[in-house]
Amino acid sequence: MRVHLLKPPEARFLERLASLPRFQWSSGSSIPPGAEVLVGGRPSREQLKAAPWKALVIPYAGLPRPSRELLLEVAPELPVYNQHHNAEAVAESALALLFALAKRVVPMDAALRAGDWRPRYAPDPSVRLAGRSAVVLGYGAIGSRVSRLLSLLGLRVAATRRRAVTPYDDAGVRVHPSSDTLALLGAADVVVLCLPGTPATSGLLDADALARLPQGALLVNVARAAITPEADLFASLRDGHLGGAALDVWWRYPDLDARGATPASDLPFHGLDNVVLSPHRTGHGPWVEEARYDALTETLTALAEGRAPAHRIDVREGY
Repeated sequence: MRVHLLKPPEARFLERLASLPRFQWSSGSSIPPGAEVLVGGRPSREQLKAAPWKALVIPYAGLPRPSRELLLEVAPELPVYNQHHNAEAVAESALALLFALAKRVVPMDAALRAGDWRPRYAPDPSVRLAGRSAVVLGYGAIGSRVSRLLSLLGLRVAATRRRAVTPYDDAGVRVHPSSDTLALLGAADVVVLCLPGTPATSGLLDADALARLPQGALLVNVARAAITPEADLFASLRDGHLGGAALDVWWRYPDLDARGATPASDLPFHGLDNVVLSPHRTGHGPWVEEARYDALTETLTALAEGRAPAHRIDVREGY
């Protein structure tokens, strides 16, 4: 099978791929004759039309909106697959962000770095998590891990899943249909967003939905920023209805030459002391790239053997 990678891999991974006997590899922006499977998240119109592709494999989780729109226009029937190799890393980081938020780790660290011990002797603003109620929106590869970890910490956990028809129990987690989302928010002390970015999830946690949360609830977003409208989230945090938010995803990202000086939002989230900021890195780690190529090998091997790989995307739904 002839596989073309839009982004040339590191040398160590190219050597690994070259050792697989059933594949021929190429990479770069130009598509060679005879290519059968395209690997990349943001192919151009010309690249999608350059070959009679058997499949598009996106080497990460999710489907970028421009790619979805282009696929619907140019190749709506093309099988598209993605990967969830970073689910473990994202789930662990989501818990790290929640702990940092609930235990006020960042402001305490900043104070002590400046020699200020006063927070030790002031009323403790940290939040007890054990015994509280958590709602995880999105019970997929990441959300299911986050849910189990929260349950082990002693939280009562409910989750939502798009494919669920009626509520069911799974390893101590009560899993609900997505249609139950608003009803679940009313008792959620903690909300963790693990949803894909799709037309159906954009703006899901707007001002009305955030207002349903109990006073002081904590929000962790390791999914997509568009799920929470920027102004609505800022207002809820500023006005004190939300107790805090830990955000790894943003509404603005830098160009390559502006990575050292680009605000992540049009609004001053950085000025709020109840926000933990993270630069979209929860899925990173030295082991994650290894896992990416393991997952890619599994997907491509299934295609070469005529089997259906895991994680096929419904392009019309966006996930």
